[in-house]
Amino acid sequence: MRDRYQSAWRRRTQGSRATRLTAILALPVALGLVIGALIAFYGGWHTTKVKQTALGAGPAASGSASATAPASAAATATGPAVTVDAANVNCDIIVPANPLTARGLSTPYQLTGTGGMSPAQSGCTMTNATALGAFVQATILDPATGQLWVYDPLVVTEGTTPAVQPSVPDIPANAIVTIDFGFNGTDLFQVGATRSALKEGNCTNGQPGSIFGQVSFCNGINFFNAALADEREHKLVVPSAGTSSKMVVTGGAMGTGDACPVTRNFEIVDQDPSDNVTSEYLLNPATGQTAQDTASNAANIAGATLLLNGSDNTLLDAFIDPVLGCTPMMAPDLANNDLPATSQALDELAAGANQPKLAALVPENDEMVLNGNNKFDVAKTDLYREELGQAPVNAANSLISGPAMYCRNMIDIQTPFLAANQALLASGQPPVASVGDNLLTFMANRLSMSFTNLACQNFGYTNPVTVTLNGAGVAIAAAFNPTVQQSANTTATGVPGQGQRKGRKQHLLMNPSGM
Repeated sequence: MRDRYQSAWRRRTQGSRATRLTAILALPVALGLVIGALIAFYGGWHTTKVKQTALGAGPAASGSASATAPASAAATATGPAVTVDAANVNCDIIVPANPLTARGLSTPYQLTGTGGMSPAQSGCTMTNATALGAFVQATILDPATGQLWVYDPLVVTEGTTPAVQPSVPDIPANAIVTIDFGFNGTDLFQVGATRSALKEGNCTNGQPGSIFGQVSFCNGINFFNAALADEREHKLVVPSAGTSSKMVVTGGAMGTGDACPVTRNFEIVDQDPSDNVTSEYLLNPATGQTAQDTASNAANIAGATLLLNGSDNTLLDAFIDPVLGCTPMMAPDLANNDLPATSQALDELAAGANQPKLAALVPENDEMVLNGNNKFDVAKTDLYREELGQAPVNAANSLISGPAMYCRNMIDIQTPFLAANQALLASGQPPVASVGDNLLTFMANRLSMSFTNLACQNFGYTNPVTVTLNGAGVAIAAAFNPTVQQSANTTATGVPGQGQRKGRKQHLLMNPSGM
């Protein structure tokens, strides 16, 4: 019997996101370093909506110049025949004891099926990362000095061992650690390896009976409180987001000028901002074992493939920023010789310090913070926001990021931004080839689908994007209507949008937003 424990309230929610379809595109990524890493992004598309995408497997290239993406995820290791529940979209992630300590960070997390299903029965294996892979990311603060580090704890399939055992990171005794979780499936449930593991980590899935879904957190509130205190004392100095000399400035009083965008810019958000992580793992396709993505491991694991999590942060850090000539905030990676690395928490620190006047905070019509009855839930929204250092719902920020105003600002700020920067964005590669044939058409399609999945039409708005699809359903052109819109209904409640399932509407897109 497994020695693991789960929260007393853990229950499978009645509704969940649709399964992701997969398509492959290999892309070079530059994050301020001259590293020729190839990332394979997997995205899904339906004629009615884009589904939140899983970034999946591509050839590992830490320290290498190039590689060629495989046609599919690595095959699972051979073994006895097992009946697989092909319809399953949910998994458990087993959190080790003392997860906020150096020893806990280096102890592999384990991915397995829910309700007693084995990894093989449920499909919850890291060899199936494109569909059901889980990812963990830690950001570490020394409150005495303001120093930051990144460390990606390893996730393995339950019952397997790491391809390379993670080293124990050297962190200060008083370090404040935040741990963020991302998932390429639908709902990821935190389960403690011991009775006290989740409590020790200050971990949360969401609310009793209503989890966030793909994402969850450990100790985020304490981390961001400590970071803010260090910023006030000038121990921690978050760098400026910088400016872009390439993009066309739009938006008038609503826009942000030539400032490089952060995760809270309406110019680049979607229906569910600030979700998922930038973690990377290596997969040994011959054994099904995983390892941390380091230069040493990539050199020593023959034929390793790179596994990634679909993420708003990856979209910004790895696709939008390079095209605009911007650089994300980075910190030394304790697992990879202190090479600079990004993280979800670093992106939120940068967003807080460089927050635009009109800040896109997680809105109450984001499906991750809807309650079990598919209604707005301020308490659940506040919990999600606070784990990422965002202000709780209040009268002031609701005038900007309340459900109706989030829709309006997304429309009125992002639409002219995309329209004015069409040539620049079209020069960028799309994170998901099945959604758009370049970065512009991808983002246009993403905006259009976000409009639908946030049910912005319920507030009296009109979809500002007309997308042209080819025979394969890929966006190949887009037309924009940048006319400022006035809402006819700012008091609508609930999200009775299209495609709902029993308590949760089907999800959009990619998370490179969940994209």
